[in-house]
Amino acid sequence: MGPPAAQTGFPAAPCSFFLGGGGGGGGGENKKKKPRNAPAAGLCRARFSRPAPLPPAGGSCPGDATGRPAGSGADAAGPGSTWTGIAAGPGLGRLRGKGRPGRPRPRLPPPGRAEPSRAEPSRAEPLRRLQPPSAMAPGSLVLFLSILGALGLGDPGPLEDVVIDRYYIPKICLREVQMGDFIRYHYNGTFKDGKKFDSSYDRGATVAGVVGVGRLITGMDRGLQGMCVNERRHLIVPPHLGYGSIGVAGLIPPDATLYFDVVMLDIWNKNDKLQITTLSKPEHCNRTVENSDFVRYHYNGTLLDGTPFDSSYSKDSTYDTYVGTGWLIKGMDQGLLGMCAGEKRSIIIPPFLAYGEKGYGTVIPPQASLVFSVLLVDFHNPKDGVFLEYLEVPESCKRRAVTGDFVRYHYNGTLMDGTLFDSSYSRNHTYNTYIGKGYIIPGMDQGLQGVCMGERRRVVVPPHLAYGENGAGDKIPGSAVLIFDVHVIDFHNPADPVEIETVYRPEGCNVTTRDRDFIRYHYNCSLLDGTKLFSSHDYEKPQEVTLGANKVIEGLNSGLLNMCAGERRVLIVPPHLGHGESGARGVPGSAVLRFEVELISMEEGVPEGYLFIWHGEPPANLYEQMDLNKDGEIPAEEFSTFIKTQVAEGKGRLMPSSDPEKVIADMFRNQDRNQDGKITSEELKLKSDEDQEKIHEEL
Repeated sequence: MGPPAAQTGFPAAPCSFFLGGGGGGGGGENKKKKPRNAPAAGLCRARFSRPAPLPPAGGSCPGDATGRPAGSGADAAGPGSTWTGIAAGPGLGRLRGKGRPGRPRPRLPPPGRAEPSRAEPSRAEPLRRLQPPSAMAPGSLVLFLSILGALGLGDPGPLEDVVIDRYYIPKICLREVQMGDFIRYHYNGTFKDGKKFDSSYDRGATVAGVVGVGRLITGMDRGLQGMCVNERRHLIVPPHLGYGSIGVAGLIPPDATLYFDVVMLDIWNKNDKLQITTLSKPEHCNRTVENSDFVRYHYNGTLLDGTPFDSSYSKDSTYDTYVGTGWLIKGMDQGLLGMCAGEKRSIIIPPFLAYGEKGYGTVIPPQASLVFSVLLVDFHNPKDGVFLEYLEVPESCKRRAVTGDFVRYHYNGTLMDGTLFDSSYSRNHTYNTYIGKGYIIPGMDQGLQGVCMGERRRVVVPPHLAYGENGAGDKIPGSAVLIFDVHVIDFHNPADPVEIETVYRPEGCNVTTRDRDFIRYHYNCSLLDGTKLFSSHDYEKPQEVTLGANKVIEGLNSGLLNMCAGERRVLIVPPHLGHGESGARGVPGSAVLRFEVELISMEEGVPEGYLFIWHGEPPANLYEQMDLNKDGEIPAEEFSTFIKTQVAEGKGRLMPSSDPEKVIADMFRNQDRNQDGKITSEELKLKSDEDQEKIHEEL
């Protein structure tokens, strides 16, 4: 169906009335005027054929040489299609056969005029409008028809035109039947006594035809005009507007008044265009459907009277196809153009842009207008690449991700209609991967190139760069466009060193930290997105550590070297110099760490493997000096007293530690080789004796 036609001026409420001016005769004071705005009877004729629902009538039939207008008397056609050589019912067409040789050809008068051989009957005055059945009490329709019979309306004489009872009018009537419109309808045809002579229902097929061009009997032509889709009417057709004084042999007697119960199912015109109504549309629409795009949409399909014939929802799957390439009916090809993803439309398609005269199977009749309620789920073009939308970019972006970088990011993954199919947030864990190496779908490999740490980015991935026609699992349909809202937490390269930024360095800094030095420092540790992990300020004392003793992660140890007391730094530690892929308590796997450090103090250390070193040469008779009571053995107390004296006199130094007693105890344990609680002269050895090193000597 195309755009709504102009209103014809028919009464808005159900009513019964006469259509005036039945034909050429019957002038004078009894001649009735045509009601205001009522449509004229059709005078055009056209050929239209289909199988006969009624048996052929015997005898001769009037031809076209009668000189009478098409659609009048027995020379008229039925509500259906044209027949050749046989009489037709109200669902059939004009009688066009020639009479048999030797039999006279009967002549019928034009509409509204009696046969010449009969006296012209007196004309009844038009009935007053009666209360419509829809507003009457139960049984009122029977009473109404009884009144008509009592007044002689079943007699062909009193009626000069069709009596119409609009006993059901839909609340919404976008269009009314006009001359030249194509229509589809169902009907039951009966006589006054209720005996049925024809029915489209019995044939299991609706009647399709054109109004006002002589394809229907004149009474039907007039009675159908002004109808809305789903409207129901009772029509009373007098003989001279039906089959006249001849009738149809064996089916419709001469001078029969015909009663029709009609429901209108479809109206369209050859001048109709596609009718598109936007039901809802997203606020943001960056792109609309064009020819050659591939679309995924849901739809409900109905006939114009509301009868459903198909639905994608019942199949639990979208309809997926290309637009503008001939894969769809023409009306749908046109109706999808210009749609946004998430938009809803109502598309009314006239038959010549749908399935036309053939219909489709048993669900779409011939010449049917189609109504589609469409929800566009997503669309793309096979030539599409990845589309990027920059949602939030940090003001400071010193580095952007490149192929080979390892990226940690959070994401929400949705379809174009907003359906969530996956989220890293729901797992409370970032997605960690290399980019540009094929570990992720090609669209994300491309979409993460050039990101900054902390950036938020939307990545729209067409299906040929995602999961293609097959989709993935039960969450991602085939040919689905995917949208990823990404928050980049951090990234690094396996070749990255520790990044050191000096925030403050005191003037006159001559002494800096080295491996084996004992230092005290404060620090704040966080992820690159600002998430706080640890801080020495949460404790009473600064952190203490011996550099190079494997007591802190490698990256932090490197960042604390060559510092002056009072210096402040920012350290960026990649995971391979931090806690690696596994992470640690409170530290995610593969996390880049940020340290803010301040060196409080430092003590010179001792070489690796030493606990004490002499500042000069050790005593020549070391054992005798260490044996303070000269009893030939050195217990732990004598050993501790001797070492402390050497440190106090500046002759040597212990390995820096927050617990010197423990360092001395470790030294004694190393010398007490048989662990009997005392050191003998045979057990006491210098480190130089053991390692053959003469740079430093240690007990």
